[in-house]
Amino acid sequence: MAERVTFPSSTGPLLGGIIDRPAGEIRGWGVFSHGFTLGKDSPASARICKQLAADGIGMLRFDALGLTDSEGDWGDGSFTVKVDDVVKACEFMAERGTPADILIGHSFGGAAVIAAARQSPAVRAVVTVCAPVDPSHAEKQYDAVVDRVLSEGSAEWLVGGRKLTLKKAFVEDVRNAQLKEKIRGLHLPLLILHSPTDNTVGISNASEIFQTARHPRSFVSLEGSDHFLTKPGQAKRAGRIIGAWADPYLGPNGT
Repeated sequence: MAERVTFPSSTGPLLGGIIDRPAGEIRGWGVFSHGFTLGKDSPASARICKQLAADGIGMLRFDALGLTDSEGDWGDGSFTVKVDDVVKACEFMAERGTPADILIGHSFGGAAVIAAARQSPAVRAVVTVCAPVDPSHAEKQYDAVVDRVLSEGSAEWLVGGRKLTLKKAFVEDVRNAQLKEKIRGLHLPLLILHSPTDNTVGISNASEIFQTARHPRSFVSLEGSDHFLTKPGQAKRAGRIIGAWADPYLGPNGT
């Protein structure tokens, strides 16, 4: 059961999303933040959320600014905007009467949910999937154009068959993002999922997040998975792990 929704971003344009609703008993609700330029319909986002819905956890997944069903210009976003939009997504869920118990983020989105969690009072638990410990890790994706962006103010960037405009403010914001204090001060249960064969965001990132975080913290290895969880069963497995781990933190009686 999927419900298409829109809600205002932190900067004004409407963001397009999908709520994957459980067909049966509802155990709780959550918000999912996708990877850097991937979108809500990427394998990790869609398949994990659908699996969680099948396990009784309703999930909102939404496109970042300027991607697919969302208004605005992707280049006007930044790490700060992504974090603020996760907070807006939580506010939207709360206004619907379905406040998010759990935040889940893949890759760049994993860093964003850590930073957003303390700004979302209803959230009881956080999950990262193949996330970097430093948001500036994303610069590896656009390093071929970054010098031009910094000197000229912006540059077009071709990624995944799409032409995006990368802007100086975006690059500088990502470089200035400080996540370690957010991890250390999270004070919420944290589940870290990562593959030891992740060639995009190395497993050392998971180790550093785990070492920086305070208990309760958990790590599960997604052995055999790639960074994008594209192969059959990879994202579904991650969703099943998350659903089982999150059980104590869901619904009105969550701890």
